[in-house]
Amino acid sequence: MTRRACAALIAGFVGSAGLASLPALAATQLTGAGSSFVYPFFSKAFYTYSQAHNDVTVNYQSIGSGGGIQQFTAKTVDFGASDVPMNADELKRASGAVVQVPVALGGIAVTYNLPVTVPGGLKLTREAIVDIYLGKITHWNDPVLEKLNPRAGLPNLPIVTVHRSDGSGTTYIFTDFLSSVSKDWKDKVGTGKSVQWPGSNTVGGKGNEGVAGQVRQTTGGIGYVELAYAMENKLSTAQLENKAGKWVFCTASTVQAAASTKPSVSATDFSIVDRAGANSYPISGYTWAFVYENPTDKARAKLVRDVLTWVTGDDAQKIAASLNYVALPGTVQDTAKKALAEVKV
Repeated sequence: MTRRACAALIAGFVGSAGLASLPALAATQLTGAGSSFVYPFFSKAFYTYSQAHNDVTVNYQSIGSGGGIQQFTAKTVDFGASDVPMNADELKRASGAVVQVPVALGGIAVTYNLPVTVPGGLKLTREAIVDIYLGKITHWNDPVLEKLNPRAGLPNLPIVTVHRSDGSGTTYIFTDFLSSVSKDWKDKVGTGKSVQWPGSNTVGGKGNEGVAGQVRQTTGGIGYVELAYAMENKLSTAQLENKAGKWVFCTASTVQAAASTKPSVSATDFSIVDRAGANSYPISGYTWAFVYENPTDKARAKLVRDVLTWVTGDDAQKIAASLNYVALPGTVQDTAKKALAEVKV
């Protein structure tokens, strides 16, 4: 089911801010905000949950990881979500101990818009992606790209790099990958939810949906979006050369292969970018939900815990797998259960 179809089922419309909401008919409406990476999964999962638990609805706002952390810290939502766990400074700003829970696993596809069909899909090495986003490769017919794609007939067309304009966990995963590949990127730009993007021919989009839209409407554009958005928008996706020197598309199986190289993750040790392994997709990552360990409203917090316990279990993870995510590995589901058990309700 597409993001639009999910939102239509839940709200009857998709708002311009990417708001998925349910009518306030249930006894309790829970609120969450943050990651757009996880939005398609959350939309369908929360709708499904409400069908089985008609006393609870979940209103989740796809506003980006940075915004989700801000709203959670301000206590304007019951839970937040981010594709990178809250760091030490963010945790200090929270008014109380925070429990961070892995809830979803997915891949970030490199998407492009060219006026020519590239046989077999555009091929990009790890270094070529860095140089494109550094502004060192500025045209599609650059010799580096032509050598990688000799049968493509790449046009003499400027490359427009598309990035997130908001604080974004998707950006964190992408720049974590670029930093792991290139010392130049790591030193000049670094890893973060928001960075100063180099290059002169670059545009921003809000949310994964905004980046997908910019790529779709920009001839010569290239961007990074969670796979569900690339599929929904029918965007071309590139084959990337992984650390093992193999060419891989962003698919459930290649993301799963990357995750399998790191069976255990935590809120302080979570990166699965640029992993070894012949089938590993190099730009993969988890989404994390966060709740307060010792909430004031115990009854409401128990409902949140119940929802997140279901979201990280097998039934909901099957929904994730149906939407081009990867079901959480068993060890990561165990991590989620242990984290949620820390919530005092």
